[in-house]
Amino acid sequence: MIIRSKAPLRLGLAGGGTDVSPYSDIYGGAILNATVDMFAYTTIEPTDDGKVVFIAPDKHLTEEYSNATEVDTDGYFILHKGVYNRIVRQFTHHPLSMRIASFVDVPAGSGMGTSSTLVVSILGAYVEWLKLPLGEYDIARLAYEIERVDLGLAGGKQDQYAATFGGFNFMEFKDDNVIVNPLRIRQRYQDELCHNLLLYYTDTSHVSADIIKEQQQNVKAKNNSSIESMHKLKEQAIQMKEALLKGDIDHIGEILDFGWRYKKQMAKSISNPRIDAIYEAARNAGASGGKISGAGGGGFMFFYCPGLTRHSVADALMQFGGIVHRYEFTTEGLKAWTN
Repeated sequence: MIIRSKAPLRLGLAGGGTDVSPYSDIYGGAILNATVDMFAYTTIEPTDDGKVVFIAPDKHLTEEYSNATEVDTDGYFILHKGVYNRIVRQFTHHPLSMRIASFVDVPAGSGMGTSSTLVVSILGAYVEWLKLPLGEYDIARLAYEIERVDLGLAGGKQDQYAATFGGFNFMEFKDDNVIVNPLRIRQRYQDELCHNLLLYYTDTSHVSADIIKEQQQNVKAKNNSSIESMHKLKEQAIQMKEALLKGDIDHIGEILDFGWRYKKQMAKSISNPRIDAIYEAARNAGASGGKISGAGGGGFMFFYCPGLTRHSVADALMQFGGIVHRYEFTTEGLKAWTN
């Protein structure tokens, strides 16, 4: 028997950062994101030798434990171990015997929610294997708790819910409550957005936790500029929702540009001279707006290219050595199945 799962990565179109505590606890946050056809994959192969083997086939890494009710959370497999420990502690109450392998379509630190999506994928495989009575909200919440509480990793709440639910979602955050509002966007609007939204990998990565910690400290210190920027990004999420639902797709570039100007004020490390140069080159080539995906500092960026400007923007970005990525939006979230 082999159990497999996959969960989609996401583009954070608007409101990024307002899902992070303490801002979301004090003021309430709003995010609009959409999943794309890049995934985190997990495979579980049950065994009877009493061993737990964690495998990263793309990195050629393996770690093995015997009869473990809890494993240390050091090293490369910190996310896998965090999920294993919670599953044993909360559900099975005894060691598991298996081989578990996972990989992601994009590099870590790319700004597509890779870590949280991987946790959701791993959880999905356990839910399928052990027949755990968990719905979508349960899985997303559990993934959040494993990352933010059990492992103490800094970050927001949107990625776990995006990976679990999939599609275009407007999400609202207040204290511990998360409400996912799926958006019924006409297919032709989605197609137009995908056609005009160019996805570009900067060929650099970032440590999102460091940027998020700076953002959190700015809120705790009552930094007015940072907090006001987050208020504006919350407004941006509402603007983006209205544009998508009404089909005002060409207005999205301006909404992205509006958000990017304020996002850079949330924390100093969100942008840098290279990112600013990439953004200006895209704008000069015809893009009406864009942003960096995720917390900032590196990874993926995307730009809205109206009319026939997509190719001129792509040409302008070649000087920076990154890669333009093909993608499609997806309508489904986490999937798991047994062979």
